[in-house]
Amino acid sequence: MSYIAVLGAGAWGSSLAKLLAEKEYDTVIWALEKEVADEINEKGINSVYLDGVSFPGTLKATSDLSEAVNKARYILNVVPTQHTRSVIEKALPYIEDSAVIINASKGIENGTHLTVSSIIKELTGHRIAVISGPSFAAEVTKRLPTAVTLATEDNSTALILQEIFNTDYFRVYTHNDILGVELGGALKNVMAVASGISDGLGLGNSARAALITRGLAEMSRLGASMGADPATFAGLSGLGDLVLTCSSPLSRNYTVGSQLGQGKTLKEIMEGRKSVAEGVATAKAAHDLALKQNVDMPIAEQVYRVLYEDKPAATAVSDLMTRSPKSEFSLPDA
Repeated sequence: MSYIAVLGAGAWGSSLAKLLAEKEYDTVIWALEKEVADEINEKGINSVYLDGVSFPGTLKATSDLSEAVNKARYILNVVPTQHTRSVIEKALPYIEDSAVIINASKGIENGTHLTVSSIIKELTGHRIAVISGPSFAAEVTKRLPTAVTLATEDNSTALILQEIFNTDYFRVYTHNDILGVELGGALKNVMAVASGISDGLGLGNSARAALITRGLAEMSRLGASMGADPATFAGLSGLGDLVLTCSSPLSRNYTVGSQLGQGKTLKEIMEGRKSVAEGVATAKAAHDLALKQNVDMPIAEQVYRVLYEDKPAATAVSDLMTRSPKSEFSLPDA
């Protein structure tokens, strides 16, 4: 029996499991690959996804999903978005009725267009929370100052989870807009691909600043059309995460975009990658949602066309810059 089960032993899941174990919570991490779980148990490291980091000896690992979630009070989902449904379905028979499930993955499921917490809610009906914000796993493991947003359905759960995750280097703010927090975390990955493309083409700092600003406008428009609070996108899970992932080679999505801008094909970039760049799949979901919601998202559309229609990156930029002139803000009629 473990107090907290972390599902997903990638870099982010491993860093959060390390944080929780160091706070002396009884924590187990589930890895899809048995060799990853064995290495954590036997050597206290995860050389595949978080090389150079040592885990506390109290952190347990398993490749048995039922063992991981059995009797866990809190379950932290860090499984890549497109695989969350299948993992939760397999885990469901072993999850306690009272368990709280916290999502830390950032994406939108293709086909259903559901956020990750919506997938989990649909499958389980459990109390749900979401943790998101500008945070690189490598920096959290080094205890560098980081601030994130924790969104929940009720205040009592928020305060408990805030206490569980908060440290002197990992500051947790509470919020009640689950949808907005998740959409911010998902859509910023698409904009990070765009930013990487811009830098890969050598378009400069001004172009990147414009992409970040107009990307935020697109994220806010789509979020508002789906019922999220537009103000959420000005917070850590929106603007904060957007600035981080659009500006650093530590971002997997930015790196994919940068390589596209340098002329590589998506197939070449993705071959042999162990880690998941969520923005690639989310670009398709964002494109579909924009059409469904009748929301103008020109940057997301061009990223989609580069990724899925083999549109040259330079042509995509040209098409963005030569669109008909518009007002920056939609002002009410006088």
